[in-house]
Amino acid sequence: MELALKKIEDAGNNISQISEYLMSEPVEFVSSNIFCNIATIIFTHLSPIQLLDCIKNIEVEMGRINDSIISGGYTDRIIDIDIITYNELNFISERLEIPHKKHLFERDFSRILLEKFI
Repeated sequence: MELALKKIEDAGNNISQISEYLMSEPVEFVSSNIFCNIATIIFTHLSPIQLLDCIKNIEVEMGRINDSIISGGYTDRIIDIDIITYNELNFISERLEIPHKKHLFERDFSRILLEKFI
């Protein structure tokens, strides 16, 4: 996670806050692994799609092989970076939905992490 955060900053983004780490069981698929989650607030000059491209490149650089949209479901992965909100923007495209409704309304670990920033 520290490497991912460094790569986000190295791409020209400013991380202003980082939550504590929160361990969770896998969500929406079966795995014997436990997941480590954090939330951050970043300031960026990138548009939402540019930011998505940036974080997808970081995921690939860190060894992520499959994307849930391409593979059609969730699997174990070394890293998964999501954009949950982007200011007050409401945005929907084939590649990105802001706000990320699953993280805001369905995933307990996300709500726990995000409420620390509200």
